[in-house]
Amino acid sequence: MESQTICIHTEYIKLQDLLKYAGAAGTGGDAKLAVQEGLVSVNGEVCTMRGRKLRPGDTVEYGGRKFLVEHEN
Repeated sequence: MESQTICIHTEYIKLQDLLKYAGAAGTGGDAKLAVQEGLVSVNGEVCTMRGRKLRPGDTVEYGGRKFLVEHEN
């Protein structure tokens, strides 16, 4: 599984925004559908809340890719 680190400089990033930012979803609509259809997992559990707040240390899996959220120093 391909792994990618996503660095944020804010307290959190919303799940749908992370998918768009990482290039895993082409549009916000694509991200919304993927999350609502249960195709995305956060910290190993399926997540259907597209507005879920992700903080440093959280991991997201979608489409055979894994994203690790870290705080930008």
